[in-house]
Amino acid sequence: MLATHQLTFDYSPAKQFTFPDVHCANREAFLILGQSGTGKTTFLHLLALLLKPKSGSVIIDQTDLTKLSAAETAAFRAKHLGIVYQKPHFVSSLSVLDNLLMANYLANKPQDKARARELAGQLGFADHLAKKTNQLSQGEQQRVSIARAVMNQPDVILADEPTSSLDDENTSRVVTLLRQQSEQIGASLIVVTHDQRLKDAFQNRVNL
Repeated sequence: MLATHQLTFDYSPAKQFTFPDVHCANREAFLILGQSGTGKTTFLHLLALLLKPKSGSVIIDQTDLTKLSAAETAAFRAKHLGIVYQKPHFVSSLSVLDNLLMANYLANKPQDKARARELAGQLGFADHLAKKTNQLSQGEQQRVSIARAVMNQPDVILADEPTSSLDDENTSRVVTLLRQQSEQIGASLIVVTHDQRLKDAFQNRVNL
C-alpha cells in the first residue's frame, strides 16, 4: 500500500509544487497524468525516495519514508520499490540475465536465477538472457525493465512514462504486463505519464 499526504516540493521560490493526496492499495493501479512542467516526474521521484519533500509524507506499508535516514532510504528503496524508467538504464557490459540479478544484489538478496528465468518466460524474452541489452529491440528492453523492477517482489511498482515511445499495440501490451505483474506479487502500481492513451485503462487516476 502506498499513500501520500500533503506533499510539497520546491526547486526555487518561483517553482513550487503541491501534490494531491494519493492512496493505492495492494494490487491496485493508479495513473498520474500530466503534461510537461506539471511536476509529474518530480512527484514520481518523491515516491521513489529520489527527492525529499519540503513537507508532507509518503507512506508505504505503514513506514513514513520521509523519516528515514539516507542509508535507510537506499536500503528501503532497493527492497520495497521497483522502478521502470522512461529510458531503460542497464549495465551495458553485463548480460540481460546479470542485469536482472543486479536487482537482487542491490537489495542484499541472494541471486535468484530461477525467478529471472521465470520472469523472462512470462514477459517473452527467455531466448535473450545471454545477450547484451544493446542487442535487444526497444520493446524487449522495456520488458526487461519491467522484469528487473519486480525481481524482488516489491511492495510498490513505479513506472515513469513507460509507453511514451511505443506504438499503440506495444503500449497496450506494456500496460497489461505491468498490471499482471503487480497483481501477481500484490504490489501497488503507480504509472506517471503524459500519454493520454492510458487514461481509459486506469479507473483510479489524478491529473496534475
